[in-house]
Amino acid sequence: MLEVRALVKEFGGLRAVDDVSFTLRANTITGLIGPNGAGKTTLFNMIAGVHRPDSGTIAFLGRSIGGLAPHRIFDEGLVRTFQIPRPFAAMTVLENCMLVPQRQAGEKFWNNWVARRRVREQERAVRERAREVLDFLGLGRLSGEFARNLSGGQQKLLELARVLMSEPRLILLDEPGAGVNPALLETIVDRLRELHERGIDFLVIEHNMDLIMSLCDPILVMANGRLLLEGSPEQVRNDPRVLEAYLGGVPA
Repeated sequence: MLEVRALVKEFGGLRAVDDVSFTLRANTITGLIGPNGAGKTTLFNMIAGVHRPDSGTIAFLGRSIGGLAPHRIFDEGLVRTFQIPRPFAAMTVLENCMLVPQRQAGEKFWNNWVARRRVREQERAVRERAREVLDFLGLGRLSGEFARNLSGGQQKLLELARVLMSEPRLILLDEPGAGVNPALLETIVDRLRELHERGIDFLVIEHNMDLIMSLCDPILVMANGRLLLEGSPEQVRNDPRVLEAYLGGVPA
């Protein structure tokens, strides 16, 4: 699904990602953990096209994407969410979702005069798809609400709804559990499992270890910009290097 080889990124002499290599198999939910400053978000940003790698390669479904612009990577079926949701605050929940599909006929203003029927039919299909996605995520009753009025957890669900509108193959999730109440977090986890069963894979950054251990296999562990360990939840839980990375040492 995704192959990262010898990836390096520096900022003013600080090597944030240092020679990181890993492969994501298809049909997996992979976790990415590590203490603050480990390089997780920088790695995400390189995969998603926000940062250009200084060296190394990134391949998605066998095609090189390292250094491509974010919208080009989005077109390939690799999309991301953000730790702090970024909806269009003054638009409704439904409108936020309807914006996502690419190359809609109505984006060219003249089609609203010369191809009205095509624009109407396409917009109707996009609206129906958006309502299906929102209903699946439990946001259907809020479809007419302005995005700025949603709670933090609901905005996380809207982030997920928007990426689902692109019909992705791989989703990079940046801390889906941050700031979410336990009941809503349980809903998010259930939906992620169901989406995975439908054929969508995930790479998840998360500090909630209970969430990571119950949802992800394998798990990647980063520390000081390097990949420290890759293994099953049980292997990660019992590896002394992980404890040392988080706590600075292993109890005697």
